[in-house]
Amino acid sequence: MKKLLLNLLLSLAVILSIQTTSQANQIDKTISNSGINKGSISVSVKDTHTGKTVYKLNDKKPSMPASTLKPVTLAASIDTLGKNYEFSTKLYKNTNNELIFLLSADPFLTSNDIKYLIKTAKDKKVISPKNIYIDNYIFDSTEWGEGWQWDDDLNPLMPKFSSYNLDNNLLNIIISPTKKDAPAYIYVTKFYPTIFMNLVTTGDKNDIHLSRNNHISPDIINAEGTVKDQTTVQIPINHPKRYFILRLEEAIRNEKMEYYGNFTQKKLPKSNVYLVAQVNHPITDAIDPILKESNNFVAETVFKAAGAKFVNNTGSLENSVKMLKSYLKKIGVDDSDIKIVDGSGVSKNNIVTADFMSEFLVKKSNDSDFKNSLPTSGEGTLENRMLYFKNNLHAKTGTLSDVSCIAGYITSRSGKTYAFDIMINDPKTKVSDKKSLEEYILRDIYSKY
Repeated sequence: MKKLLLNLLLSLAVILSIQTTSQANQIDKTISNSGINKGSISVSVKDTHTGKTVYKLNDKKPSMPASTLKPVTLAASIDTLGKNYEFSTKLYKNTNNELIFLLSADPFLTSNDIKYLIKTAKDKKVISPKNIYIDNYIFDSTEWGEGWQWDDDLNPLMPKFSSYNLDNNLLNIIISPTKKDAPAYIYVTKFYPTIFMNLVTTGDKNDIHLSRNNHISPDIINAEGTVKDQTTVQIPINHPKRYFILRLEEAIRNEKMEYYGNFTQKKLPKSNVYLVAQVNHPITDAIDPILKESNNFVAETVFKAAGAKFVNNTGSLENSVKMLKSYLKKIGVDDSDIKIVDGSGVSKNNIVTADFMSEFLVKKSNDSDFKNSLPTSGEGTLENRMLYFKNNLHAKTGTLSDVSCIAGYITSRSGKTYAFDIMINDPKTKVSDKKSLEEYILRDIYSKY
């Protein structure tokens, strides 16, 4: 009887081995047929129930994760900040009739919020403050991520992030047509010291190119091309503190508050102050912008805020990385083969392995809030992708020049759920070809596993 049972177990093991080999062969065939260099592709697929790897290709090879890094840094940040954390910008008054702004680097703070704070102060009879101070110690003075590309300084997807976050740190530029072949009309929606070298003419299409030389003239924008219909172009604000102060001055003038002094940096005193007004935005407001819209500005701000909370001091990249390492150790994920230098994945100095990413996803697979916050087919950055899988896929995409990635969870036809990571770093193929291969690999997992 024992011998029969042993033979049955051996037969079952052989069948499972053949099946697993067949499944892997199908993915290998798909990759070979893609025409993309196999050495540029990293894949790791793990069963979320057992944690075992069911397919791997170059899974220990370091590669750039792009925005697939965001679920990792966001999970660590929310764990550190707490799900009830709020970005809270507060206005205080002391017994010497002075106002103190306490900044929180709120990525959702707007000019209207500043107006509300000042109006509330005026309504509470703060008419002529002796001084107005700003406590900006929430973040250090570094406003860009390590390894961010200097020639991307006009990319609206990569604005600076700082204690003075306001209006997404973006400047709205309106470009309007006039008469055929005549110069276009260019202006900004909110005053900011900017000079336009206007070479845009009224033509038959919207084809506008903006540039500037930050080393020589950071406040001069070169505008070239043609405009047919009025269009709005966004560019990152090159000096967030200056923009913040301008909006604050406007709010003060609008309320006819009598103040003509400077805005000096000062830490909020621990006594003899009382709260005049505050504006709050919950951390939960950041989840969709980061994971579904892939908002780098919000991702970096949340990551840095978590670093500040972790050390109970000023936020910095160094503190954020310490926070992340502590979190990965807490959930049991080895970080010895990775290097993370920002919270968004923008930097090409970020290096992870497919094995690390899939292992992280396995550890988080029982967290339904985390899993369901990832975009599904037809949603967010997957709006026009992966429609074949419907609700069986939750994943984060990532794209840099030459790099395309996707990581998340897929439930196959058999009902099993797999954590996966696919990273393709190949400068010789089109982005569309890389993304097509990602989908075909996932189709193999969905139908064969």
